[in-house]
Amino acid sequence: MSEEVLNFINGQWVATKGKGEKLVRKDPGNGDEICHMRQSDNADVDAAVAAAKAAFADWKKVPRPERAKLILNSVEIVRRRKEEIAQLMTREMGKPIAEARGDVQEAIDMAYYIAAEGRRGWGWQIPSELPNKRMYTMRQPLGVCALITPWNFPIAIPSWKSYPALVMGNTCVFKPAEDTTLLGKRWTEILHESGFPKGVFNMVVGHGAPIGDRLVTHPDVAMVSFTGSTTTGLAIAAKTAPLNKRLSLEMGGKNPVVIMDDADLELALHAVLWCSFGTSGQRCTACSRVIVHEKVHDKFVKMLADHAGRLKVGHGSDPASFFGAIVNEKQLAKIDGYVQIGLKEGARLECGGKVLKDGAYAKGNYYAATVFSNVRPDMRIAQEEIFGPVLSVIKVKDYEEAIRVANHVAYGLSTSFFSRDVNLCHRASEELESGLCYINAGTTGAEVSTPFGGWKNTGNGHREGGPTVIDAFSEIKTVIIDYSGKVQKAQIDNN
Repeated sequence: MSEEVLNFINGQWVATKGKGEKLVRKDPGNGDEICHMRQSDNADVDAAVAAAKAAFADWKKVPRPERAKLILNSVEIVRRRKEEIAQLMTREMGKPIAEARGDVQEAIDMAYYIAAEGRRGWGWQIPSELPNKRMYTMRQPLGVCALITPWNFPIAIPSWKSYPALVMGNTCVFKPAEDTTLLGKRWTEILHESGFPKGVFNMVVGHGAPIGDRLVTHPDVAMVSFTGSTTTGLAIAAKTAPLNKRLSLEMGGKNPVVIMDDADLELALHAVLWCSFGTSGQRCTACSRVIVHEKVHDKFVKMLADHAGRLKVGHGSDPASFFGAIVNEKQLAKIDGYVQIGLKEGARLECGGKVLKDGAYAKGNYYAATVFSNVRPDMRIAQEEIFGPVLSVIKVKDYEEAIRVANHVAYGLSTSFFSRDVNLCHRASEELESGLCYINAGTTGAEVSTPFGGWKNTGNGHREGGPTVIDAFSEIKTVIIDYSGKVQKAQIDNN
């Protein structure tokens, strides 16, 4: 029997209020059933939001360092359960075990970072232009936050959202991706065991389509934090804008690695292999375009195709697997569809380009590491997010063309630039249009202490991670105290 996942509302595991569709999750690597649940409906959302709203009144009064202590409690639980959760991750979404352990470690690191931030002042004292007058700022919580997370980092990303929201005094309704609902349950178990009061953290499960509108437009939800596709994120933006809700969006990417003619090609090769094919290319920061100077283009394409064609694809539980299964059949079909589009557009297939079906692959969703050359910047495979192990190589004649091609997409999450010319590297760091920019490194690997997010259709200005993460989850209040004993007019009223 597979494990059942229920909703978690007001400190209790409860069945859905309606008789929603039964949803079953299977291991994408071998088809084994992992868990099952019932689709939540709007009544479940309403109950979760009501619990969070009721809990907010007391939770916001808890001193911030005391809230941080509960986050530290959770670290010990995550550390104790790290291997168990990592093994589940390889089965529920297909990530290789080493990457799964890293995913859990990211949550541990984020907990330490945010718990420490819980003891900071978070405000500024501001000099006044008048005597006997004091001004300072403070941060206060928003209220109920809806946290909507994707399947590709099913523990790390919930930690990015949950910990800052909670330390700032907000309460939460968590909607994990339907493909990683059991991991969502594990995350909720951890926070519950850590001692967060009932109603402070709640979870509803199922597909987003039946309940998403109610969750993001609910009158008692003050803030929505979403990570996922640009299409869905922009739809949420359109729905929340008339309601003037706080909204944090982390969406798609089409991330380039630029390789100049003086680059260390061996270094660039191994960086590209990792950031393109790690996690089966199922990262928002994964490289999907390699922009190569014409002087080294042919040599690099050969190196890339030779190595990519030999990468081991297998179940995530096998430590030898470089990358594992595609998360579900729909995504597998999407990836193969884009490969067919690339062929029709005239790109040259250097390796891969096929679903893996034989032998150990027969019951899973596997795709071969794929490299295209002869790709033009305007091709769909060079413009649209594929979210799979498919890489497009584009030839350019000089630095100026490389930067122009790199920026010529609708996204701006992560960019990478390889060169031994320090002056050119500094220019590139300024001229590449992205929220993250790596010099002589691949496009993946952000750390919890750095702001994470993108430009253009990748995000809406907020950042996850780093000291700026609290911006999305708090309001700034300016306090002005006049102890002069008289009405003092500021310069705005005196000139």
